[in-house]
Amino acid sequence: MAEWLYEAGIGEARAALVADGTIRKLRIEAEGTGPRVDTIAEAQLIDRATGRVKLDSGEEALCDSPPRAVTQGARLTVRITREAIPEPGRSKVARAVPAEPDATPAPGPDLLARITASGIPVRRCRAHEPDRLEAAGWSEILEEARTGEIAFPGGALRMAVTPAMMIFDVDGSGPLEPLAVAAAQAVATAVVRHGIGGSIGVDFPTLGGKAARNAVAETLDAALPQPFERTAVNGFGFMQIIRRRPRASLPELLAADPAGAAVRGELRLLERLPPPAPATHMLAGPRYRRLMQEPGWIAELHRRTGGTTQFQEQDDRR
Repeated sequence: MAEWLYEAGIGEARAALVADGTIRKLRIEAEGTGPRVDTIAEAQLIDRATGRVKLDSGEEALCDSPPRAVTQGARLTVRITREAIPEPGRSKVARAVPAEPDATPAPGPDLLARITASGIPVRRCRAHEPDRLEAAGWSEILEEARTGEIAFPGGALRMAVTPAMMIFDVDGSGPLEPLAVAAAQAVATAVVRHGIGGSIGVDFPTLGGKAARNAVAETLDAALPQPFERTAVNGFGFMQIIRRRPRASLPELLAADPAGAAVRGELRLLERLPPPAPATHMLAGPRYRRLMQEPGWIAELHRRTGGTTQFQEQDDRR
């Protein structure tokens, strides 16, 4: 039986859909990611040509088709349709549409609300309990998202985050058609597991016959839940997939703030240690500097553990 495992972590909320002891979906919602999908917010139209609006909370968004009656500088109510997407060096701002006339400003559903609405049972996990997330493969899936290395029977996928699209490159030995078919199944599984949306490119082995290319496409169609659109596998083995992209995928989140993700992982481990909490804890330079930007995370760790752990920067020169 499938169930969601949910943790209200320090600096992030975590959830994993587990079935038959395996994580089917892994989701992380970090603090400070901006307005969530379906947030209703008051805003000011600051650039009519582009639809750029500034929410009362301070974030910006691009509003599709603002009403003609709303002039530049005027106020309007919007609904968020896509959250901000973090990218190295910059972020794609959130997207919005004009809200319904009677809409009342309110935040969009958080991760816990979304998984609860799925109708699948939700188990709340706590630090003093057995680590059910880790038992299901939590760290292994995070490593997949961080490195982009995903093994499957007979081959491997190399997943890469780019500004234009998520790319999967297929590698392996043996007959090309069985390899490509197995890779199509692995790509579909990875897309669902990591919450990947938007434009996705898959570079399959070059297949000579149309029947072989069709077999690959049919495998992906059967394994990847709708809705999505895709091209055929072309003569060079390339397929493009388009999926709805309401928020950043797990690989995008980790790539945008690797030190922050690593620190939150270390805080999770510290929170789960048997008491008493350690007096000191060493962190590598980038992690230490990232944690020093988040005094609230340290305070929350102290509150949860009843300790006063002090963090020190590791001397990497030794």
